[in-house]
Amino acid sequence: MKRTFIKRAVLPVILVLLLSTVLSACGGRSQPALVNGKINIVASFYPLYDFASKIGGDHVNVVNLVPAGVEPHDWSPKGRDIQNLTKSDLFVYLGAGFEGWVQDTLDSLKKDSKTVVVEASHGIELLPGTGEEHGDGHDAKKEEGKDAHGHDHGNTDPHVWLSPANAKQLAVNIKDALIQVDGVHKADYEANFKKLADRLDQLDGKYKSELAKVSKKDIVVTHQSFAYLAKAYGLNQKAIMGLAPDAEPTSKDMKNILQFIKDNQVKYIFFEELVSDKLAKTLAKDAGVETLVLSPIEGLTEEQAKKGDDYVSLMENNLNNLIKALQ
Repeated sequence: MKRTFIKRAVLPVILVLLLSTVLSACGGRSQPALVNGKINIVASFYPLYDFASKIGGDHVNVVNLVPAGVEPHDWSPKGRDIQNLTKSDLFVYLGAGFEGWVQDTLDSLKKDSKTVVVEASHGIELLPGTGEEHGDGHDAKKEEGKDAHGHDHGNTDPHVWLSPANAKQLAVNIKDALIQVDGVHKADYEANFKKLADRLDQLDGKYKSELAKVSKKDIVVTHQSFAYLAKAYGLNQKAIMGLAPDAEPTSKDMKNILQFIKDNQVKYIFFEELVSDKLAKTLAKDAGVETLVLSPIEGLTEEQAKKGDDYVSLMENNLNNLIKALQ
């Protein structure tokens, strides 16, 4: 009887421990709560979160809506996210058609909401949604504006942050909005912005000097994310898929890409961390070339988050891989 009692007593304890473990694991991917006594900023995805955190410093609490390890194209806000957004002091989103859920969310905000909303891409010259025709002759701009998750990119390419000069403009817009919300700490925000702007200027200069030395200019990528980077530094982007990272290329697309790789003596196909690398590796095997990471910096992997990576460090990694592929 005593042994039976021990088993029955231990079982609930085990269940509680298991439940707490599950909840803590889930909690690792849940969104942080808003914080009293600080300026609460909600950012729609990672680069905006990074810039807002650096500019705001100790005065702000920044919530990144998209958890680490999640590709933003696969994500839509849940009830907790909407609640955080509506109670925040500042909501920063990219615009340019990147967040297909934003307009409906903004329309649902109460008229008496005190949340200041800023479209961070304001003032940036947007590029068309495609710089090339797909192998079947159909204009991707007309057919691939909306991905499988309903995120409508329209007729523009939203990946503006992959140019450091554009990233600096995003930071300007965030800084100005933050000063609008909290003018008391304007001097701190201006000083923090200058530190970030200097890092972005240095990054831009490094890209210009290093990529000017490479002999090749053609990059083959899985996801058509790098038009702004390519334009800024004289590169030619050849994408296997369109703006949506889960788009499916046709057999004719694949044939054309293989021919492009052969004609231009491409040695590497670039893939990104948050999307399956299966297609890139299959194509690389068929073409007899290798693969490398070129991150669109739409979010951090959990490993990158633990390492303390940020926008600048990931862009520096991208530059190192570009140099390796283009020499």
